[in-house]
Amino acid sequence: MDIAGIKLSEAFKGSGCPVCRAMEKFEEDEIATILYEHVTDPEIRRKFRESLGLCTRHAWRTLEIALGNPLLGPLGVSIIYEDVLNVYLRGERERDECLLCRLVKDKEKILVEALANRLEELLPEYRSSPAILCRRHYEMLVEKLKKEPKLLKKLEEVQREKLMELDSRLKAFIDAYDYRSTRRPTKEEARALEETIEFLKGRPVVMSAGSENRRGRGWLLGLK
Repeated sequence: MDIAGIKLSEAFKGSGCPVCRAMEKFEEDEIATILYEHVTDPEIRRKFRESLGLCTRHAWRTLEIALGNPLLGPLGVSIIYEDVLNVYLRGERERDECLLCRLVKDKEKILVEALANRLEELLPEYRSSPAILCRRHYEMLVEKLKKEPKLLKKLEEVQREKLMELDSRLKAFIDAYDYRSTRRPTKEEARALEETIEFLKGRPVVMSAGSENRRGRGWLLGLK
């Protein structure tokens, strides 16, 4: 198995969508690289200016990662956004999409393509793993496999098995809350709700939009 196959295999070891998790890891690594190495890079600064910083999600995620790493802190993000603020004050407006959104979209295509190319080898491992491809990435993979009907049929069978097992756990979780029940739900049953939402709607946004309003702006910098 090549390096890409090994990385995909590793992503199968946890629950939830392996492609989503691999994308999150890529996103975090890219943010850290920008903050470590490219805060003053002219090309990166140009891209930030053209999009007036990052999209809402990636802007807050970048700050969260910076504040969570003592080697980074808020300085790099402050330098980037002071520059962007001045661009706005000069009357310039947003002309391009978020840099990280573009990078993540490209990575997503690469990951799905890599999985499609290695699925014959990886399918038995996927079947026995706790991972479940989310609806979005499963459908992207199905699109890639239309010219390989036998392999596609195998994937469809495995995915259905996984979803039926997930549904069974979710039903058991619900039943455990019946007033006549004498047992507590298991960890696997309790996890079924989050896994079902993740399958249908994707991974959660790490920093919730309401957290600032609930706690106040100062909590980000440890002022409250």
